[in-house]
Amino acid sequence: MNIGAAIRSIRKKIGVSQFELAEKCELTQTALSQIETGKKRPSQRTFNRICEALDIPPSIIYIVAMEDTDVSPGKKGVYDLVYPSIKSLALQMVDFEHQALMQDATPKPKPE
Repeated sequence: MNIGAAIRSIRKKIGVSQFELAEKCELTQTALSQIETGKKRPSQRTFNRICEALDIPPSIIYIVAMEDTDVSPGKKGVYDLVYPSIKSLALQMVDFEHQALMQDATPKPKPE
């Protein structure tokens, strides 16, 4: 499982810079960079703050982080069939959530 790469992928997908995410999570940009490159693994507290800052459930990161080495050889065939669709769906959910947040944040015109 590559949690750091999943965080980086999702962060980029929603258009948040590494600096912005680090600030929201009260981390240094260096610390976030080390997490994203896999040099350090986030604590559970840090992981939760990242999920909260990205406004996504932890399960989405776990789905995106999954690698074929995480699957037992006996289940590899099913993984190869199903995982690409599941990962795609998880990333679409990120897009959907982000678009909804952006719409909620857009100022509404005042009625005249």
